Amino acid sequence: MSNNALPAPSAVRWLPYIVAATFFMEYLDTTVIATALPQMARSFGVGPNALSLGMTAYMLALAIFIPVSGWVADRFGSRTVFFGAIVVFIVASVLCGMSNSVAEFTAARVLQGAGGAMMVPVGRLIVVRSTEKSRLMQAISTITWPAIVAPVVGPPVGGFITTYASWRWIFLLNVPFGLCALAAVAMLVPNLKGTERKPLDVVGLVLSGAALTAVLYGAELASQPASNPWLAGGIVLAGFVIGFIAVRHAADHPHPLIDFSTLKIPTYSVTVLTGSITRIGIGAVPYLMPLLFQIGFGLSAFKSGLLLLASAVGNLGMKALTTRILRRYGFKNVSIVAVATAGIFTIACGVLTPDSPLAWVLLVVFVYGVARSMQFSLLATLAYADVGAPQMSAASTLWSAAAQMTIGLGIACGAVALRAAAAINGETTGAEGLHFSLDDFRLAFLFAGILTLVSIWGYLKVARDAGQSVGGGSMRQGASQKGN
Repeated sequence: MSNNALPAPSAVRWLPYIVAATFFMEYLDTTVIATALPQMARSFGVGPNALSLGMTAYMLALAIFIPVSGWVADRFGSRTVFFGAIVVFIVASVLCGMSNSVAEFTAARVLQGAGGAMMVPVGRLIVVRSTEKSRLMQAISTITWPAIVAPVVGPPVGGFITTYASWRWIFLLNVPFGLCALAAVAMLVPNLKGTERKPLDVVGLVLSGAALTAVLYGAELASQPASNPWLAGGIVLAGFVIGFIAVRHAADHPHPLIDFSTLKIPTYSVTVLTGSITRIGIGAVPYLMPLLFQIGFGLSAFKSGLLLLASAVGNLGMKALTTRILRRYGFKNVSIVAVATAGIFTIACGVLTPDSPLAWVLLVVFVYGVARSMQFSLLATLAYADVGAPQMSAASTLWSAAAQMTIGLGIACGAVALRAAAAINGETTGAEGLHFSLDDFRLAFLFAGILTLVSIWGYLKVARDAGQSVGGGSMRQGASQKGN
């Protein structure tokens, strides 16, 4: 840390809520836009597919700027960067709302992606640097709920706005929320810096940016119904190859942009490595479920969104119990149960039919939401349990990069699984993927569920006392219990 003083305890209590508000603004903005694409296309006088460039541009901006976020925060101070990122995001939101062409919209989305790439990881870094370990579990639980809830509530919110107002309000509504966040940041957020001024690892920036760009673009391409899955897979594979080169470069660099040495910390590595597999499997469901309800069940987008609200209820309801459950049963036990539950109920989603009782449909969606919320909160908390202050910036950067990558791969997993299921069943899919049958969805959910269940193996190796530094399992397990 620099000589800047830590915030007062009263201010620390508000930090997670400030950061969560900005996260929700960013995540909701990303998820609601999908339902607005038809109306936006009519405004621009183009087809809906033409707007995919704007969606892709946002993800590519994230891929480029997320790796450098930790270095920038260490150099210029967390409050300065966080404040500036919110300003950039607000300005970009206004430009998006005022766009009159695909070119204008794409340029604005690039700027918005740059702001979001700095806002999310730096906001998380502020919280973990300013919060005592004993309070970290509750703080992380607070700042993770936007990422869990936004993908579920986004579609119905976007549908409401585009139906009863204009798509432009999706972006313009960010202005009042962003201004309130700026006032709170100026008053309460500390301007913490790194302990030393490290030179920028330009080669690492290029390699990490190229790797994330390839993975996210390939994943986006795989999610498009008319795309070539082999080309998409090749691009993703190229991204992993470049990523391997980036890891080798970081190992030989005195001040790497992304410090992979944090993976030597067992509790951190399991959340990044095993946790990525879990997030990909679980992350396929928000892509598959709306399609199941709309294509498989024949429901409207609005009715489909209402059913998905059951998952949001499960997400929010679990938030009140997450800390209490982790303190009583410990990270290892809870992770195994949560992942098993998520995997089983992901498979159960594929068993649903239009004739299934409404109560059963809501129960399946609700329990999936509960398990998803618990596991995502657990991973985000355990990641920083044993990370020391000098490594906090590096850990936050790598965690943010992995989290963003798995969002794209989760969507790709659902898309590829659905297309593969159609091929297995000998069916053809049109450009919009309208010919998927219930059997296709059943196989796709089965694949996503199995992938989620496979990740349990990684959590079985977690120490029984893992996470006790942040209060995990303190009511049931003594600190003397080591190993498995």
